[in-house]
Amino acid sequence: MSLRNHDGSAARLAKGRGAALNPEGRFESVRREAVDDGWLPQEPEAEPPRLDTQVTEERARSILTRNDSPDLPFTTSINPYRGCEHGCIYCYARPSHAYLDLSPGIDFETRLFAKVNAAELLRQELAKPGYRCDSISIGANTDPYQPVERDYRITRSVIEVLAACDHPFAIITKNALVLRDLDLLVPMARKKLVKVFVSVTTLDHGIARRLEPRASSPARRIEAIRALSEAGVPTGVMVAPIIPFLTDDGLERILETAAEAGARYAGYVLLRLPYEIKELFKDWLQNHYPLKAEHVMSRVRQMREGRENDPEFGSRLRGQGLLADLLAQRFEKACKRLDLNGERMGLDTSQFRAQKLAGQMALF
Repeated sequence: MSLRNHDGSAARLAKGRGAALNPEGRFESVRREAVDDGWLPQEPEAEPPRLDTQVTEERARSILTRNDSPDLPFTTSINPYRGCEHGCIYCYARPSHAYLDLSPGIDFETRLFAKVNAAELLRQELAKPGYRCDSISIGANTDPYQPVERDYRITRSVIEVLAACDHPFAIITKNALVLRDLDLLVPMARKKLVKVFVSVTTLDHGIARRLEPRASSPARRIEAIRALSEAGVPTGVMVAPIIPFLTDDGLERILETAAEAGARYAGYVLLRLPYEIKELFKDWLQNHYPLKAEHVMSRVRQMREGRENDPEFGSRLRGQGLLADLLAQRFEKACKRLDLNGERMGLDTSQFRAQKLAGQMALF
């Protein structure tokens, strides 16, 4: 059966978008499929229409997301936006759009939700008497510096709240827009209260343009690492995701380029294909790399014990088997040679001082 969109129409590539499909989310009870019975004449296909980004402003009920996953290095995160305009076809956050009765495909990258009260909610959370300070990760799900942040500035407002009470945090992004907030990040870095990871999937501009159509180019991301590092902000590179047979051969070159630009830390994640992402990614491969598609998926299965996705803690980020072990060895050897991860990344939680809300009285 061919893959279809919400309305049953065939998949079409749209300029500047990652997914060609807009299938129903996994919680929807109805599936639609268009059928050509041959009675109507075939019309020549026109260029697909431009897909504009729609942003819905929402007042979230909470802003801190708690995490107890043993293979993640943080316990609390903030995501200023739902959906992501970068359009990365591999994004593990895509399935979350199904909870909004929207598609993990085109909807995820064109129908966004901006949490306009994020800073207000964060201020309230940090002022609670029982709040215990731990480093917060900004952008663990969707990118906090995706293009709409230029206008909404929600991420900046969140950082302003954290800076006002000396609360430690980490940022992960693939957008050079993070440099806009150097005026906030540099003073926090001097207090050992912030670190920034820039995600670099490939240094090949052709692959990046198809894989991450609205993210900063690889060169801009490397320059962001350089600018952050030169400004004194502890910076790392995330080689994520590593896509077997497509981007894995560039691992060492990414680490070398990032280290030369000043990165002090590094990490990597093997391609993950949970839920609807499996079909979206395979369709993307057929559209852009049809001759490599089966080789890529075969290698994925070899590194996932015969499956296309592994949800288990520990192995889900690194894979299993000989090929996964060889990848881990390549990463470790390159990091040792380049002096990456040679120091601890701990942030200081002792400086946190909660700010009182208007009308709030001290407990003692």
